[in-house]
Amino acid sequence: MAQSSPSLDDCIKLLKGERDEQRLAGLLLVTKFCDKDDHLSIRRVYDAVGPQFLHRLLKTGMGKGSGSGKGGANEDAYLQLSVTVLAAFCRVPDIAASQDMVAKIPLILEIMSKESGSSVVEDCYEILYLVSSSHQDGVTVLYESGGMNVLSSHMATLQDGSHTVELAIKLVQLMTSKLSLDFINQKYSSELSMMVATIAKQFAVLHNALKFEALHLLSAILSSKHSAPVHDCLHLMKNGIWSSYIRIGVVAILQNRVAPQDKLHALILAESVISIVGEGWLIGEMNLPDMQDPIPADRCILLVLESSRIEIAVLLNELAYLKYETSQNSSANAETIPIKQRNLGVAFSLVEKIIKLISNIGEDEDTGSIISESTFSKIISGLNETIGLVLEYLQDAKDHGQRKGDDLLASVRIIGSYLAETPVACEQKVRELLEYMISIEGEDEPSPFYSICFLLPFLCQITMAIDGCIALASSGAYKAVVDCLIKLVGLNRVEIEDDGSIFLACDTILNLLLKREQIRVPLDDSSFVKLLGALAYWTENTGDATVIMMASSICALIFDSTSERALMNHPNFKGAYINSLSQLIRRSLTIGQDVMSDGAKADADLHHIVVSGYSRWADRFLHVKEAVER
Repeated sequence: MAQSSPSLDDCIKLLKGERDEQRLAGLLLVTKFCDKDDHLSIRRVYDAVGPQFLHRLLKTGMGKGSGSGKGGANEDAYLQLSVTVLAAFCRVPDIAASQDMVAKIPLILEIMSKESGSSVVEDCYEILYLVSSSHQDGVTVLYESGGMNVLSSHMATLQDGSHTVELAIKLVQLMTSKLSLDFINQKYSSELSMMVATIAKQFAVLHNALKFEALHLLSAILSSKHSAPVHDCLHLMKNGIWSSYIRIGVVAILQNRVAPQDKLHALILAESVISIVGEGWLIGEMNLPDMQDPIPADRCILLVLESSRIEIAVLLNELAYLKYETSQNSSANAETIPIKQRNLGVAFSLVEKIIKLISNIGEDEDTGSIISESTFSKIISGLNETIGLVLEYLQDAKDHGQRKGDDLLASVRIIGSYLAETPVACEQKVRELLEYMISIEGEDEPSPFYSICFLLPFLCQITMAIDGCIALASSGAYKAVVDCLIKLVGLNRVEIEDDGSIFLACDTILNLLLKREQIRVPLDDSSFVKLLGALAYWTENTGDATVIMMASSICALIFDSTSERALMNHPNFKGAYINSLSQLIRRSLTIGQDVMSDGAKADADLHHIVVSGYSRWADRFLHVKEAVER
């Protein structure tokens, strides 16, 4: 503020004048010497000029005043002056929080929509931010006045790292944090995706506090439970450079000394981006125009893996302590444990995605050429170490009698993902824990199911050998596989996204039954009797040849160890099942003839199992024999 108080007094007299010319002169004078941080003096100026005159001046500058219509330089000058002084007034918190200022939000948005390249834009952003953050209804008015539309189209034109782009990001933060992100996602998914693309660039190019603001905002938007519409819009974007910008930003966060919470946000963001664009995002060029030393393409995957591994080690240790060394019933633990479990889920998910990428690497020549042998070795070594830690965590849970929990189920999932690619990894420990792992239940599961589904690829592979079948049979784990298949195909079937689990379970049971005589471990026939009913239901109304051949092959092998009379007397076998199973065998033998002529090896092998089985037990199953020979 000027040192000469009469100068301010002179301005006040002009601002209180009766004619608009006097007030305009007072405002122009104020802008030349008034210190923006002198809130007391700014308040005096605001009280002197009054909100009505400011409103008329703004409307005139917009070409909406009573004397407007001629246009020209005067309107531009009035607009510049009115927006400048409004921004100055809004720096005083109680003025920014006034209803008069809230009422100007729609007008400011209208100015921005027409003046994208104008010098008044920065002041417009400042007004919007100061008012929206000061008044309890400010954000709502901003949103309902079309703030999402204006910001989404405007942000991409702002200069990187400018004060204006900082204000724009803060405005998006205000709306997404104070309003329902679910509703914003549904109604403005396209606009929000455009904002994400712009913020992603700032996340990549900036090296100040705004980089972290961008990180937290991107993480919040893309990891929201209701983010599917935005994910879809981003996936459809023709220019996918936004994901490259995020990769550059994530690498910068993970390779530098930052707060643990910021690294966690970077991992959450990485997991969200991969769910949109795929695992290949982990490998790619990271060059910006002003970057002197290019970042190697495999830096991202190595950093994400190492950071995820550290997170997993820390979280598993903390969870074990909270669950087994302290009182789980304490209110602090009740709040802390779910948060740590969610964070563990993010780190697990990233490791699973890396496992998937590595398993597909041999099929993709482009990706394979980017990852060197040394990088590949580092990844495998890191994965082995982490899977070992997860197995130790499960051993600890077993020792404490814990079988239920989403963290335990997630642990089985990541182990299953890895064992599907490397069945011999940690072989001894896996065999020791196999029976326990298939008994684990999620928090909302009434009985084990998903744990078995997660292990099916591994179980299917190991039962191709005698040792694997013996391990499955001697531990009784085969019963869980049979029960899982019943849940997948039976009357009260569990709906899952991936039908592949059904055929993995079928193959595992087939492997076991085919080697039944060799393993010399007695199998509980009552489990297989229940399975016959489920197979009858599964195939009753299907025309899928593969389903019919698979089900009939399992039936044929089960029939080897029983008879029609024994089944009819079994409490778990309904009389109607024999008719359904008879028709199943008949249809499979008919379909099998076509399969043999087509030369489909897999189905031909199944047909051979049915034909061989039928020849062995046909005389013990009169209903089946009658249906076949009819």
